[in-house]
Amino acid sequence: MRVITNILFSLLIFLVACKQEVTKDVERGTIAMNGAVSSAHPLASQIGVDILRKGGNAYDAGVAVQFALAVAYPRAGNIGGGGFAVIRTSEGEVNTLDFREKAPLAAHEKMYLDEKDQPIKNLSVKGHLAVGVPGSVAGMVTLHEKYGRLPFKVLLKPAIELAENGVVLTDAEAKTINRYHDLFREVNPQGFVFTTKDVWEQGDHVTYPALAKTLKLIQENGRDGFYKGKTAEGIVGEMKQGGGIITLEDLEKYEAVWRKPLKSSFRVYNIISMGPPSSGGVALLQLLEGWEQLSNPKWKHNSTESIHLMTELERRVYADRATFMGDADFVDIPITHLLDSSYLENRFASISNEKATDSQIIKAGEVERIESYETTHFSIVDKEGNALSITTTLNGNFGSKVFVKEGGFFLNNEMDDFSIKPGVPNQFGLVGGKANAISPEKRMLSSMTPTIVEKGDDLFMVVGTPGGSTIITSVFQTILNVTDFGMTMQEAVNAPKLHSQWLPDKIVYEKGKMKRVVLDELKAMGHVLDSTTQIGRMDCILRLEDGSLEGASDRTRSDGVALGY
Repeated sequence: MRVITNILFSLLIFLVACKQEVTKDVERGTIAMNGAVSSAHPLASQIGVDILRKGGNAYDAGVAVQFALAVAYPRAGNIGGGGFAVIRTSEGEVNTLDFREKAPLAAHEKMYLDEKDQPIKNLSVKGHLAVGVPGSVAGMVTLHEKYGRLPFKVLLKPAIELAENGVVLTDAEAKTINRYHDLFREVNPQGFVFTTKDVWEQGDHVTYPALAKTLKLIQENGRDGFYKGKTAEGIVGEMKQGGGIITLEDLEKYEAVWRKPLKSSFRVYNIISMGPPSSGGVALLQLLEGWEQLSNPKWKHNSTESIHLMTELERRVYADRATFMGDADFVDIPITHLLDSSYLENRFASISNEKATDSQIIKAGEVERIESYETTHFSIVDKEGNALSITTTLNGNFGSKVFVKEGGFFLNNEMDDFSIKPGVPNQFGLVGGKANAISPEKRMLSSMTPTIVEKGDDLFMVVGTPGGSTIITSVFQTILNVTDFGMTMQEAVNAPKLHSQWLPDKIVYEKGKMKRVVLDELKAMGHVLDSTTQIGRMDCILRLEDGSLEGASDRTRSDGVALGY
């Protein structure tokens, strides 16, 4: 019966899309026939396309883009952080790579608590003790070893040249650096040389000579150029002078890990996403299953009915996240059970079409307001149909704000993504439990949700976004915008987003982008509403019916750009 329903639903969406083509101007992103790259910075996207033109595949381009973002987009692009990659080859092989950071060997469950077992403010967010063992360099080396085509040295060259020759700051980047300048100096009392000015403006030119030297070490020595030798000694020296606990042994032992992809069907599509220690894939598949069970094809985009159902699904899914999710190498996660359609049918059975559910009924707990966040995502498809979806992060803007002076790069503050104490929220308001408690060499839970969508046996969409706890819900909505609401990729990326995560018990929406009548109707149903400036910064690619690619970067919320050839 569900198969018949899905066929009819797909037919309806097709007819709606056809009607939209006739009745309004359709906004599309960058159209390309031979390959596309969508990332948070124009220079990184151009470098990715250049690699594709030289005969590199999507995975070569991904390595080049990752290192380019470490130069051009230092608030989130990184070599001192970590992330996840979802891969689909032109032959249909799927895989996922976990290069998430790890807790140092000296880490322990109470390292951020005082003598009364209460969290010490900002200790897991700011400074040297907040840093997890970085995974990005190991991730790129591992990705290239398995799937790369061009020599690794070739892929590092553009980022090295970028660091040596410099980057022209956009208005947003200049303002971001200025906003954190005092904090940089506070966290790095031994001297801070990331920038040479106190106030930066749009159009200023910045070079990164120390970072260029580090990238050359990685270019010549691969993994050992970061996890051993001069760079590793620089990281450990920074830890010692600032009270951090990462050692040479921590760095030498770090490895990126290939994980079994999560894969499930949604209507006529196959969803391929990241498993633990990312919570994103499990949560996304739960949300899509609930939407398929309970949504109505007559609903309009961001209608009262659709937002209500999204919120009710999200509060239950995020409660599951807090209870069950962690590093599968350390805890037993019932993934099969969490994704079982019967379990989810029962889980969502209490949803009322008339009123909001009190999150305290689902599970008790209290959190504070969601604060700022920063991550970055990029999507790549080459002319052969190889696809790559990578989300990578330092966690907060510029991570822990700790700057490795001799190496020229920032270190993450990913330790905050552990459950510092059960029931206590992290910087994104996310509550965790014992499954995500701190333990040596454990990978902290993440919301990153790099995802690839197939239609039948063919590649259909590559999606992902930054956004802390809002990543999961932004990816969820963007997929629905295309599959259920008939949008182009660019329209789906630009569309207003909302977010709810169980606790805090409210719907967060983008200010000025929602209809007042819808907000009033949601309030009448018992929902608590709160506005924010923006949610998500999607970088996605859609494969069109003629085989061409539509690359879409978030033009309304970022400096990102999609390029192709």
